[in-house]
Amino acid sequence: MQQQNQDATSVIEVRGSARGLAVTQRYMEFVNYVYPMAVNWSGKHRVFRDVFLGRALDQTALFNDASKSNQVSRLYLADSGLATLREYLRFASNPARKLMSRHQHEVAEVHLAETGAMLGAWISKLQMGRSR
Repeated sequence: MQQQNQDATSVIEVRGSARGLAVTQRYMEFVNYVYPMAVNWSGKHRVFRDVFLGRALDQTALFNDASKSNQVSRLYLADSGLATLREYLRFASNPARKLMSRHQHEVAEVHLAETGAMLGAWISKLQMGRSR
């Protein structure tokens, strides 16, 4: 019986890791789209650029931590990180700064929305498993 429980646990862990990998892969499409723009922002915006890029690159660690721990609270932290990135995108696309065009902002938002939808489904799935 104990061996059967251990097998079931390892299957759940693998599924959680695979889900985290899919979310991370989708998120990396966002990073690959935004990174070339961000590194070319002018020097007068270097503080914002460094914070933005740091947050964007650190987000993958949040996904990996959530995948390994299988805790809903870690998923909420990852979701919060996506919300922060959305705010940074709004800041960058403000016409007063002109760091991103409206179209670039929309494309980046779509990438984040797709990642967020996958993350939301992951949260729902984990919550459903906990409520049983």
